[in-house]
Amino acid sequence: MKSVNFNENFYTDIRYETITERKIIYLNDELQGMKEREERGAFVRVFDGNRWYYSSTTKLSQLQEEVDNLYFMAEECKEINENENIKLLELNSGEYLKYNDALSKISMEEKNELLKEYMEVLSQAKYLKTYKAQYVDKAIVKKIISSKGTDVIFDVENCGVQISLTFSYEGNTFSETFQKGRDNFQSLKDNIDDLKDFLIKCEEFLVNSVDITAGKYTVILSPLAAGIFAHESFGHKSEADFMVGDETMIKEWSIGKEVGAPILSIVDTGQIAGSGFVPFDDEGTKAKENYLIKDGNLAGRLHSSKTACSLKEGLTGNARAMNFEYEPMVRMTNTYILPGKNTLDELISQVEDGFLVDTVKHGSGMSTFTIAPSICYRIKGGKIVEPAKISVISGSVFETLKNIDGLSKNYELLSFVTGGCGKMEQWPLPVGFGGPYVRVQNMNIQ
Repeated sequence: MKSVNFNENFYTDIRYETITERKIIYLNDELQGMKEREERGAFVRVFDGNRWYYSSTTKLSQLQEEVDNLYFMAEECKEINENENIKLLELNSGEYLKYNDALSKISMEEKNELLKEYMEVLSQAKYLKTYKAQYVDKAIVKKIISSKGTDVIFDVENCGVQISLTFSYEGNTFSETFQKGRDNFQSLKDNIDDLKDFLIKCEEFLVNSVDITAGKYTVILSPLAAGIFAHESFGHKSEADFMVGDETMIKEWSIGKEVGAPILSIVDTGQIAGSGFVPFDDEGTKAKENYLIKDGNLAGRLHSSKTACSLKEGLTGNARAMNFEYEPMVRMTNTYILPGKNTLDELISQVEDGFLVDTVKHGSGMSTFTIAPSICYRIKGGKIVEPAKISVISGSVFETLKNIDGLSKNYELLSFVTGGCGKMEQWPLPVGFGGPYVRVQNMNIQ
């Protein structure tokens, strides 16, 4: 890699990326494609104390020219290293290669055979009409250098299987998606039986699910549903770039404020393996465990160096970009609710009339939220009695957080290989989310 000369009167950093993606797609039994591609590029930032200047390029041999062009547009600042934003930036160095290109050492033929093993399970489904099956993996190696002295290299790898399913029974159709994401190939082989259980669940729902009466009910959210709620309805609200310059929101979002039930804690961290694993963010800040809510009280928010400097708070390791074409902004990594003390059976046994939300089509929210459930179950007299059709769950985020009255001791942090988080023009960014089973009182159900 050709060295770049930095002008000492500016802050400069460069993020190099090598991205390798592989994908195998089947539509029903027909192979639609088997693709592999690699991209190399760099994102350059220059700061003159007043403004940031950006450039991205795939012409790495001309990187010095890219840097010099940004210097030409900016104004020299001899005191740039005394700037509060620059002083806040961490200085990290070293090699943090966890995966060492492991996925490239597995042939496409072996990956194709794995996907076929998953597809063989589908023959057991009585009412399955169509499906789309994908194997996807992605490996990213990043190197970040800066005029401050940062020089760190690290890697991230994820692989997985996604199968989109459409079932039909007596004129009724039902669609669901099975997805299994992991950070190593072998573990995908160990999870094929999960698809068998999923197919049984889908067909039982298709045949036996009943309509419900709209109203307010006690609801138990699965780790998937709880994770979507934590990510969409609270995680985005914790991203500090929404607060910069907004005094009303800063006041509403004051640290220490009671925002949820005393048993509730929500964490965001890039330290955990999976689709949200980010050992360093795209400014070179080391991943940290960040409590957003601790024991029901607002404990922190997520930052880039810009927002941390503006709000006079610490770095959290959440300045992320989708790839080398984009500038980093405040984004989540792995966001999840911490577990509690109950078993799932205990949570269910205390519900006289309510629902268990197992899978979810989608969710959204900031101050208010909506969740569109997929597979759900009716609870009567402390027992699950039948599958139930729910169109939407909605409500106030803060009211819902305060209405949480039970958390299971077991929890799950989920990883994904397709889709991701969207913000502004940057979509899809890989993230992880999850939690325990979460019981909530008085949720609006339609």
